[in-house]
Amino acid sequence: MLTMLDNGVLFLAVPHLSESLGASSLEQLWITDIYGFLIAGFLVTMGTLGDRIGRRRLLLIGAAAFGLLSIVAAYSKSPEMLIVARALMGVAGATIMPSTLALIMNMFPHPKQMGAAIGIWSTAMMAGVALGPVIGGALLNSFWWGSVFLIGVPVMVLLLAAGPFLLPESKNPHAGRVDLFSVALSLAAILPFIYGLKELARSGAGAVQIIAVVVGVVFGIVFVLRQRSLDHPLLDIRLFAIPAVSGSLILSILVASVQGGAAFLLTQHMQLVDDLSPLAAGLWMLVPSFALIFGIQIVTNLSAKVRPAFLLIGGALISAVGMVLLTQVSVGGLGTLITGLSIVFLGVSPVGPLVSQLVMRAAPPERAGSAASLASTGGELGLALGIAALGSLATAVYQSKVTVPANVPADVAGPASESIAGAFVGAAKLPGDIASSLLTTAREAFNSSVSLAATICAVAFAALAVLTYATLRALAPLGAPGGPPPEEEAPAPADQEDGQVPTTAV
Repeated sequence: MLTMLDNGVLFLAVPHLSESLGASSLEQLWITDIYGFLIAGFLVTMGTLGDRIGRRRLLLIGAAAFGLLSIVAAYSKSPEMLIVARALMGVAGATIMPSTLALIMNMFPHPKQMGAAIGIWSTAMMAGVALGPVIGGALLNSFWWGSVFLIGVPVMVLLLAAGPFLLPESKNPHAGRVDLFSVALSLAAILPFIYGLKELARSGAGAVQIIAVVVGVVFGIVFVLRQRSLDHPLLDIRLFAIPAVSGSLILSILVASVQGGAAFLLTQHMQLVDDLSPLAAGLWMLVPSFALIFGIQIVTNLSAKVRPAFLLIGGALISAVGMVLLTQVSVGGLGTLITGLSIVFLGVSPVGPLVSQLVMRAAPPERAGSAASLASTGGELGLALGIAALGSLATAVYQSKVTVPANVPADVAGPASESIAGAFVGAAKLPGDIASSLLTTAREAFNSSVSLAATICAVAFAALAVLTYATLRALAPLGAPGGPPPEEEAPAPADQEDGQVPTTAV
C-alpha cells in the first residue's frame, strides 16, 4: 500500500515543494516521474534477486532503504537532492511488491488461504492508489511539503522490527549469480520505453519520444535473446510457455492500459471541465476506488467455485457497460462520470487478484519472485501504454474539434489549440468574456475526445472478454482439485526446498 501511495501522494505537494526548492518545470516532472520509472525498471531484477538471496532478506533490505530515503526526501535542500532521493526510493520500492507476493505464495500453499491473502494484497495496493491524493491533501493542510514522504517511515520501522520473527525465509537454493549485463539490458529496455510512452501522452508525437520507444523495444529484444542463452537467466522466458502465465499477463497489460488511460482522461475532466480542485477530484475518486475494493472482496469469495475466465469475462462486460455510460459524460456531468467510472472499476476488480494467483500458482515455486515481478511489471507497462495511447488519441481529437475564437491573441491561441490545459493557462491572461468563450469551446472539444475514447474502451473491453475466453477458459476454479496444487502437494517449507519443479500445474 505504501509503495503505491507514495506514487500519488506527491501530486498535490508539487506546487509547495517547487516554491520552497525553486524547482523548474523540468525538475518538477522528474521529481514526480522518476519514482515510478525506476520501480518499473527494477521490478524484474528485484524479483529474480529475491529468488536468489531470499525474499524476506530482500524485503527487509528494501524496507530499511525506503524508510531512510523517505527521510532524506522529506528534508531535501535542492531539487537535485530530491530527484536523487526519489530515484533511489523507486529502486527500494521495487523490492517490495515482488517480495511480498512471492512470500504469500510460500506462506499460504492452501488454495483458499492463498486466495484470501492475495485478495488482501490487491486491496492494499488499490487502497494506496486511492488514498494517495487524499492523504497528501490532508497533510499539506497542516504540515510542510516534506511530511508526505514521512508517512511510511513508522510502518517500515514496524516491518523491520517484526519481519524477522513473523516472515519465513524462502528462496531458490540452486539459483546462479545475477547476470549484471541482463540487469543493464532490462533497464535499457523498460526505462526508455515507459519514458517515451509517458512523453507521448504529455507532449504528443515527437522525434525524442518515438526514438525512446524504439530504443526500448530494441533493447527488449536483445534482453530476451540473452535470457534464452543463459543457464541462470535474470528472467526465465520459459514462464511465458505456461498458458496460464502468458494469457494472464496479456490480459493484465491490456486491462491496465484501458483502465489507466481512461482514469487519466477522466481525472483531467474533473479538474478542467467540472472545475474541481485537485483535492476535491481526489476525494471523488474514492467512490470508484471503493467500488474496485468491493469487487476484489466479491471475487476473492467466488474464485474458489467459479472458473477465473468467467469472472474475468463478466468483469470485462461490466466495464464495457460503464464505458458506454461514460460516452454521455458531456450530458450527465460529474454524476455520470463518477457512476460510469465506478462501474468500470467494479468490472476490472477481478484482474488484480486473479491474475496474481494464476501467475503465481502456475509458476514453479523456486521462480516465485521472477513470476511476481512479471505480474507487477505487466501492470506498470499497461498503465504507461494506456496513458500514452488514449492521451495521444484524446489530444488529436481535441485539436481537430477545438475552435479558438478569432479575438484571442496569437500567443494564447497557439497553446489553446493544442490542449485544454493550454486553454486554461491562456484564459487566465484574457478578459472575462473572451476567457469564458475560449474555455467553452475548449471544454466542448475535450468532451468530444473523452466520448470517443470511452467508445473505444467499451469496444476494447468487449474484445478482452473474447480474448479471455480464448486463452483462459480451460482453467478450473482456483479452489477446485484441478486448479492449484492440493495441500499435500504444496511446496516444501523454505528449509526443505530442493528446487524441483512441481508436476501439478493449473
